Amino acid sequence: MPRKEPRNYKEEYAEYHGKATQKKNRAYRNRARDIMEKKGRVHKGDGKAVDHKKPLMRGGSPSINNLKVMSAKANRKKGIKVK
Repeated sequence: MPRKEPRNYKEEYAEYHGKATQKKNRAYRNRARDIMEKKGRVHKGDGKAVDHKKPLMRGGSPSINNLKVMSAKANRKKGIKVK
């Protein structure tokens, strides 16, 4: 069903992305990507994603030992499932 009024993206951003916890998580993801780029495991535009083996929100650490490279599609499909 189509929306009757246009989306207010600024409001959506402020309510979700602008929160302190989301900013902290985004910083962890960006740092993880930077680490893997420096190691040569991923490159900009290569379709790869840096995955946390144990998700941060499930108690995983942001350390390099908790990182792995996988396709972006597989990472999105995985979600936050933990083995």
